[in-house]
Amino acid sequence: MAKKLGLPVYGLNDLARSYGLAVGGDDDMSVDTDELRARVSGGIRLPSVVYGHLFPHALEARSAASVVVLRCEPSALKRRLTKRGYPPPKLLDNLEAELIGLVSSEAFAAFGAKKTSEVDTTHSAPSEAAEAVLEAFKGAPRRARVDWTLSYDSGPKLKALLSPP
Repeated sequence: MAKKLGLPVYGLNDLARSYGLAVGGDDDMSVDTDELRARVSGGIRLPSVVYGHLFPHALEARSAASVVVLRCEPSALKRRLTKRGYPPPKLLDNLEAELIGLVSSEAFAAFGAKKTSEVDTTHSAPSEAAEAVLEAFKGAPRRARVDWTLSYDSGPKLKALLSPP
């Protein structure tokens, strides 16, 4: 998507590491988001594509023209992350966050409903997801917000999702 727009791309985890603000490894990294916000505000070229779950904490609302949160149905996400070898604590953190829409809620709170949209990537190839993000960036009509909690309204289904693979 960034190539199609001809924009530079910045990963917030990579920036945090390069600024010396990341503590711990990939599985348990913590970041001083206040310092990251200060560094990012003067350290990236705009316009650009900035990505990462820290986005709502690392960018000021006035800096973002459009915010797109990629979503994935939790059981599909569990399969993807298990395949990638995520350790159980990191897997569980990601599943819980996706189930309750944590990053999405933070993005809507930080940037507002006019700038923020969601794209369900559950059944999308990466190129299709990029195209959907590009459409959202260009102002495609916003879709209804994603709510996975309605799909996990029974104890057994929720327990199966949150139990080890």
